[in-house]
Amino acid sequence: MTTFDDRENAFEAKFAHDAEMAFKATARRNKALGHWAAGLLGKSGDAEGAYVLEVIAADFEEEGDEDVVRKLVKDLAGKADEATVRARMVEFLHAAQRELLKQG
Repeated sequence: MTTFDDRENAFEAKFAHDAEMAFKATARRNKALGHWAAGLLGKSGDAEGAYVLEVIAADFEEEGDEDVVRKLVKDLAGKADEATVRARMVEFLHAAQRELLKQG
């Protein structure tokens, strides 16, 4: 194997690792968002768990975060506006990224 092949394999491995970490961070963020929103909606126990799964599933409707934002803004009407939802998304994403970095 040449040096070029080694570098190519290293870049591919790094890309795959970065994509996996981004997916995990987003999934953790969505879980945290679900718990936060469930609390605002007064849900607990099984209802909270079911709602968290709804938020996680909403992220698979389309590429990006807009599907999650739409769901939460609609569900939290009168309890949290879009700016608050987006701010919490950033906050929870950063927290998830820190957790993943600590885990290695």
